[in-house]
Parts: sequence; C-alpha cells; structure tokens
Amino acid sequence: MLHISIITIFPDIFNDFFKHGIIREALAQSLCKVDIHNLRDFTSDKHKKVDDRPYGGGAGMVFMPQPLDDAINHIRSKTARGQVMPKTILLTPKGQTLTQNLLYRMLEFENMILVCGRYEGVDQRVIDLDIDMEISIGDYVLSGGEVPAMVVMDGLIRLLPGAVGKKESVEQESFQTNLLDYPQYTRPPVFRGLKVPEVLLSGNHQEIKAWRNIQSINLTRNRRPDLFDKKS
Repeated sequence: MLHISIITIFPDIFNDFFKHGIIREALAQSLCKVDIHNLRDFTSDKHKKVDDRPYGGGAGMVFMPQPLDDAINHIRSKTARGQVMPKTILLTPKGQTLTQNLLYRMLEFENMILVCGRYEGVDQRVIDLDIDMEISIGDYVLSGGEVPAMVVMDGLIRLLPGAVGKKESVEQESFQTNLLDYPQYTRPPVFRGLKVPEVLLSGNHQEIKAWRNIQSINLTRNRRPDLFDKKS
C-alpha cells in the first residue's frame, strides 16, 4: 500500500481534495494511506513560528531548520518494523521536473514524505540533511508546495492497481508513450454542424486504432516537438 505523509503549514487545504473522484475511492479501498502533519506542531516557539529572515538579507522569509527537521524525523520514527523508510521529497521550483516516467519511478518508493515549502524556501541545511529528492511541477512559481503536492498525489494514486476502473484508461493516456492523446468524441454524432469522424462510427477497430495513432503523432509533432523527438 502506498503511504504518503504531507508536511504543511496549511493542513486544511487538503480537506476537499480527499473527498472526490479517484482519490476518494482509492482511500476508501485502502489502496493508499495519507497523513497530514502541521509543521507548526513541531516548533519550539510559543507563537508557533516556523520561519525567519534569511541570513545575508533579501526579501521574504525562510523555513527554519528545527521544526522541519523534527517533523521529518518524527514521521520517520513512526515507520513500522519491516516497512520501507520513507523517501523525503521537497516540492520546489528548483527540483527536477515531474513527468509521467518519474511518477512511475516514485511508485516504487511505497512510502514517502511530501514537504510543502512556502515563502522564499527552506533552510539549505534541512535539504542537505533530510531531503532525498526535489521535484518541480513546472517552470513557474506558486505560493507554496500544497498544490504541487496534490498534483503529485493525483498522478501517483491514479496509477495504483484498482484506482482507475479500466486499466486501459491509464495505459492509453497522454505521455505514456511520449505521445499526446488523440481527440475524443461522444454523442451526438453531429453538434453545431461538426460531425464525428466517420472512422469512429465504422466499427472497424483496426482502422480506428490506426486513425488514433496518426492523430496522436500529428498532435505531438505540432504541439510538443520535444516529446516527438523523444519518441523518434
């Protein structure tokens, strides 16, 4: 079973995330377990302070090392005998970019801690001491690591056997083969003058498969040539 622990200063952000769709079903079926830890519970400061001004000056604040180090080691100390020690992952713009292949590799961890950064970042000493991997969900900056943590969890959990109703739904998605997904159509056959491609109504599964493959190739070549180069 996949076990994910989250460290955040805004635990309530995740409340609704766990109540819907594939995530809710996976938790209900005990395909995975998720624990939320409030970083402020681990500070020694009576005001629950977890950040301070950066040495050397500059704008913003930085997570202090003590609360985060204590939180990580508290979670590690709860690892059951025989269970794999968790990999500790920091969500940060400086990390390696999240891809479908990386999600598959992360599934092998079985047990992980997702650290949601905030402000200007995390004291480097915690990264040096405690962080196994740094992950970014793209080349842009967000207010914190909570949304990236949700992205990572959504991507991971839907890959768990039994999480998605049809295994083929996962196997045929975009990025599985470095190709974007083909266009999809449903009823009615004509909408505002636009018709569903005849091949999809033909019932000829071999021709449908060939059409979809061509569409995926053309879409990838035009929109994501970087992926197309990998495919080639």
